[in-house]
Order: sequence, then structure tokens, then C-alpha cells
Amino acid sequence: MTVAAVTATRPEPALRAARLSPVWVAAGMAAVAAAALAGLVMGPVALSPVAVLRHVGGLRSSLEPQQAAIVDQIRLPRVVLGLLVGSTLSLCGASYQGVFRNPLADPYLLGAAAGAGLGVTIVIVGAAEGATTPALAPLAAFVGALVAVALAFVLGRAGGARSSTASLILAGVAVASFFTALQTYVQQRNQDTIRQVYSWILGRLSTAGWHEVLLLLPYAVFTWVVLLVHRRILDVLAVGDDEASTLGVHARRSRLIVIVVASLGTAAAVSVSGLIAFVGIIVPHTVRLLAGRSHRVVLPLSLMFGGAFLCLADLLARTLSSPAEIPIGVITAFFGAPFFILVLRSSSRAGRTT
Repeated sequence: MTVAAVTATRPEPALRAARLSPVWVAAGMAAVAAAALAGLVMGPVALSPVAVLRHVGGLRSSLEPQQAAIVDQIRLPRVVLGLLVGSTLSLCGASYQGVFRNPLADPYLLGAAAGAGLGVTIVIVGAAEGATTPALAPLAAFVGALVAVALAFVLGRAGGARSSTASLILAGVAVASFFTALQTYVQQRNQDTIRQVYSWILGRLSTAGWHEVLLLLPYAVFTWVVLLVHRRILDVLAVGDDEASTLGVHARRSRLIVIVVASLGTAAAVSVSGLIAFVGIIVPHTVRLLAGRSHRVVLPLSLMFGGAFLCLADLLARTLSSPAEIPIGVITAFFGAPFFILVLRSSSRAGRTT
């Protein structure tokens, strides 16, 4: 039986109101456009929105050569990178929450952040000693995140075929603790590099050009396509593995695909942006509250609103203390920490009423 047939014949609460409203699609696209335009025109040098739109659209504009260079070489790559990173982290967060059936699940759940942090720390320390180059930091973050996720998955499966998602989560916590301990040890042995390490850990979207955008783009597109294709499967998994299996869905294989691809997307995003937390919790949960709980709604809207959210967060990071710049991780944590508490309290209340 196909997933379409399942959703047509089994109106479980998790599958109701599953159609994506054109109004919400338009709202998501408008949010992305507004956030991108704000990121292009606002900053230490204020620019005309009309002139910027004409310039980006390839039309003749009133921008001076210096202003055009600011748009082309500084702001536009940064805005595009923010949209890519925010969309990827938000989509991966929504997918993790669907797989684990837990609204508190986060892209960093399986140790991706800790692995990336260790990899970058080793590269920065090596660069200070002349053994490596800082240009290897994105690659090291990518490899470290994937190694951590792979190790967590292996440990989570150690219990055999009957091991649950709870085992996987606990394995991720253990791996994250181990990698964080290693990172702390390396930092304490090389205290002259602590400031550089924490600058990366707190997140940043500053980029010298399009290199980071081109580096992330293929991984982001691949992640988006695979996870969006599985949005119906996530709706079926919401009713439970046993019922999903009776409805023709291979629950374990589908869950494995979603976890691996979401981890790959997270690793790619943090490799170019640093550790930007809470995006994968704030945006998907807000979408669920406003637009519905079906993953056919949550995933596409998380993709759009996640990019807009991080783009606006980056705008605040570079304008609140201009000409200085606040780490973007501080901005997302400022909004994310109280939001996390709100989600935790609402989840606890829901648990007591069921």
C-alpha cells in the first residue's frame, strides 16, 4: 500500500489538515524575500531598496560603484549563506523531531556539534603551530560531525535489532560528552587559541565571497530534496513503527535515511557557519503551532521560514553593535533559550494530560 493511500484512508490526528495552504506558501516566500532585502539594504552603509532590487535584478540602478561592490561582494553572499544555513538547520530539526517523535530534538542531537567543534579546534591549534592551515576548518568540522554521528549510530545499534530511538539519543549524548571533553582538553593545552575557537563555536556568517555558498549548496540541495520527499513517510511514522509497517512503510529503513541525511545536512551547515543553535527548534515548533502538525506542512514551511529567521538574526548580529559584530549564536540563543523552556513546559503538560 502506498503512503498516499495510507494518508487517504487513515485520518489519524498526526495526518489531518495535511495540505499545504497556498496562503502559507506565499507567506513563507514573502518572509524569505523580506529578510533577504533587509539584509541587503541595512547595515553601516544604508542603501536604497529600489536601487538594490534593480541592481540585483540586472537592471540599471543608481548605486555607486562602491555601493554595488558592497552588495555584490559582501552582503549578497552573506544573505544567501544565511538563507542556506537557516533553511538546512530548520529542515533537519523538523525531520529529527519527526523521526524521534520529540519536539525537543535538535540537529545536534547525535553529537554533530561536538564532533564539528573538536575538528575545528584541532585545525586551529595545528595552524597556530604551523602544522595545518585555517582553510581546513570547514572540512574538519564536516568530518568531525559525520564521525560523531556515525559513532553515535553504531553505539545506538549495539543493543541489537530491538534497540530503540531512546538508545540512539543516549548514545548521541554520550558521544557529545566525550567529544566535548576532548575539545576542552585540547583547548586547555593550547590556551592561546581559545579566542579563535570560541569565535567559531559561537557562529558566524561572515564570508569573503561565494566560496562558502558554493561549498554548502550541493549538500543543502541534496538534503532538502531527500527530506522533503520523506515528508509523507514521517507522517506515517508518527502513528508508530508497528502500524507503519502494517501500512507498507519500512520504518527502520526510512528512519535511517532521514537520520543520515539530516546529519549530513547539519554537518555541512556547521562546517561553514559554526555552531548556531536553536534554529532547528524555534522555527519548526512555531510552524506547528501556527500552520499544523503534518510534516507535509511543517517541512516545506520550516525550510522557508528557517532561512528568513537566520537571515534576520544575522542582520541583528551585525547591526546592533555596529561597527562591532555580535556572534550570531548569541542572537539565536537569546531567542532560543526561553523558547526551549516554553516548548519543554508545553511538552510536560501534554505528557501529564495523556
